[in-house]
Amino acid sequence: MFNIQNYSKQNIKNDILSGALVAVALVPEAIAFSFIAGVSPVVGLYGAFIIGLITAIIGGKPGMISGATGAVAVVFVGLGLSVKKMYPDLDTEALSMMILNYILLTSIIAGLIQIAIGLMKMGKFIRLVPQPALFGFVNGLAIVIAMAQLPFLAPKNMEQYSGWIEIISASFSENYIMYIIILITMSTMHFLPKVSKAAPAGLVAIVVLTLVTYFMHIDTKVVGDLADLSNVSMPSFVMPVAELFNWASMAIILPTALIIALVGLIESLLTLSVLDEMGGERGSGNKECIALGVGNSTSGLFGGMAGCAMIGQSVINFTSGGLGRLSSFTAAVLLIILVVSFSGVIAVIPVAVLVGIMFMVSIGTFEFSSLKRIKHMPRSDAFVLVVVTIITVLEDLAVAVIAGIIISALVFAWEHAKIIARTKEEDDKKIYELDGPLFFGSVTSFNEQFDVENDPSEVIIDFKNARVMDSSGAEAIDSITDKYKKLGKKLTLRHLSEDCKKALHSAGPFCTYEEDDPTYKVATNV
Repeated sequence: MFNIQNYSKQNIKNDILSGALVAVALVPEAIAFSFIAGVSPVVGLYGAFIIGLITAIIGGKPGMISGATGAVAVVFVGLGLSVKKMYPDLDTEALSMMILNYILLTSIIAGLIQIAIGLMKMGKFIRLVPQPALFGFVNGLAIVIAMAQLPFLAPKNMEQYSGWIEIISASFSENYIMYIIILITMSTMHFLPKVSKAAPAGLVAIVVLTLVTYFMHIDTKVVGDLADLSNVSMPSFVMPVAELFNWASMAIILPTALIIALVGLIESLLTLSVLDEMGGERGSGNKECIALGVGNSTSGLFGGMAGCAMIGQSVINFTSGGLGRLSSFTAAVLLIILVVSFSGVIAVIPVAVLVGIMFMVSIGTFEFSSLKRIKHMPRSDAFVLVVVTIITVLEDLAVAVIAGIIISALVFAWEHAKIIARTKEEDDKKIYELDGPLFFGSVTSFNEQFDVENDPSEVIIDFKNARVMDSSGAEAIDSITDKYKKLGKKLTLRHLSEDCKKALHSAGPFCTYEEDDPTYKVATNV
């Protein structure tokens, strides 16, 4: 919770103004994501308000913006298709209402899963995402943000055109005014902060260009063309229909809820990491998990869809000076006030202004420094960066991040799957001095170091510079000692810790030990 006493007048002004900018930018996004999910725009607007409000108050990162997002909306598309197959005889209106009920219940359950993950303090696992994967995620999302604006510029009856050249030509001829407004907006956001930072440049662009287009009667696409917002009211409590509480429905809802929970947490925690990198107070992953879960469950209970952190709006807020909780709180509250009480004002805002703002967000989000670093990165890291970027654009965020983690883990295992042994002779004894990690990946390399048949009757294996990483390593030690035992040769293991000995003892006491100040443990027990 935020304490207004901790705010200076400058911070309050910055947070309120940046929150106002974000609130306006949230409207077309929430509407668009509602269309993707196949529900009324009101569902996305309610979700943006409720989730944004709750995460603003109890979230893990001050100033981070959450609401209805494309990553979650895409998952709801599959849910809608499953519901259509399940109820083939319903008319269009009844089917839409049934899909909405499934979405609301799925949002509630997804939120409960996220709360459980937060309470179990599993948010820290975001640390497993390697830096190249994080760069790939950011770059991929920057591209996705830019691509999400292109439908607003599509020409009418686009199916009649063949090829990108014809489509672009038709788009420019039909929407040249939008292109001009976009360029003016982007120029304003680029140059105005160099002159004055009294108000967020994006908010100035929205106010000025809306007034110009309205009073000069310039014919351009406005927010009101996207959806009718005239009958939006405050959200009210909605109880999911009892018909959904059966095995057939739950077989559809539970897997979808789990996917939404994971996708939402991955995007939120990665957004938190990105904002941490940009500066400011370090966020709490576990608090964000709980806050997002509470927000999604509450959203489902009040007619809104699930969502997660929005990197585009979060970057807008951050770069506009909104660093405190008051900024995200203002964005959520002002959003619902605008669509309920001032829908007429929102309706006349040119879509092109918002598109221009999001293009600038896309440019600001993209890690251009990663393009320079990629030349100096190890090939494996560069490969992870490119793969995660491509999968984020073509598939979805969750698949991209998981793929990045798996590839990085496999590369790490491959590069460290070697253990070296230096040998020396002392008093008719052969000593193997090991160097490197002993784990499942290096077991084969470990076994290749020993010449069991030709070794003398006494052998010493020194683990001073080696580390036993897992049970596969312990099993490998047991296996090699068993081979020496069968040949009647004495084997001594040096520098094994107490817990490592216990792991070996569970498989059988094959050898004796010498303790020379062992300073490590089996890594799996740390």
